[in-house]
Amino acid sequence: MNHIDLHTHSNRSDGSLSPARLVEYAKQRGLSAMALTDHDTVSGVAEALEQGKITDIEIVPGIEFSARSGKETHILGFFIDHENGTLLKKLDELRETRITNAKEICKRLRGLGFEIYAEKIILKLKEGESIGRVHIANEMIDKGYVSSVSEAFEKYIGSGKPAYYTRPKSTDVELISVIRKAGGAAFLAHPYSTGKRGEELVEYISYLKENGLSGIECLYSEYTPEERAGLLKIAERLDLLVSGGTDFHGENKPELEIGIGHGDLEIEYGILEKIKNKTSRI
Repeated sequence: MNHIDLHTHSNRSDGSLSPARLVEYAKQRGLSAMALTDHDTVSGVAEALEQGKITDIEIVPGIEFSARSGKETHILGFFIDHENGTLLKKLDELRETRITNAKEICKRLRGLGFEIYAEKIILKLKEGESIGRVHIANEMIDKGYVSSVSEAFEKYIGSGKPAYYTRPKSTDVELISVIRKAGGAAFLAHPYSTGKRGEELVEYISYLKENGLSGIECLYSEYTPEERAGLLKIAERLDLLVSGGTDFHGENKPELEIGIGHGDLEIEYGILEKIKNKTSRI
């Protein structure tokens, strides 16, 4: 049976592997297809697509957007045109937002006694790379303040921690529109991260569907079998497509393996076929 992973990150956002190495690794792990869904950037897509041809693995050009909301709301885009003008304009806006967020996080870290400056981190980034909390965590490691990315998040920059800060400017509906204008299909990533459950979550997803959402990420590493089953029922009830992925970050999330997550995740190729059929009709 062919297995896939539709949620992975390279070092163009907060993963540890280059786009090409990520594609090679996915092939080595026996996957037949993978989506590159870096945060607020498509700078690694061309490299991933090229390596996919060389390595003989299907690559889905994708992205993961952060939306403005009460809690963590992320929108995945699959089969986007990574050279689309509307998309690139939005990414320029989001790059500035990420810089503003990073500066505020670093300011809070300095208030805790850590000499960390966003400006110095930005100088180390590759062209097209978006600054994120992982870059800040790695700077903390380099300076000897923490021993690992996970320690930085758990103590200082993770959600609810003393230096945490995020303020996306774009709404979920705006980002869905951008994905569709770039020829892609929009999915709600890890839906429970929104903080909504039960009928509140159903109502929210229904609202997103009215505004162009194609599906939801039901098969996700951090969810129990019962939670995955619940999301599959919502997808069926609302006639939405299903996606699935590990949220693989390489060494930056070493507990998650590409393709299988914690070891119990299996995403069949048929899921990708249905998304492709939908995208061709958008």
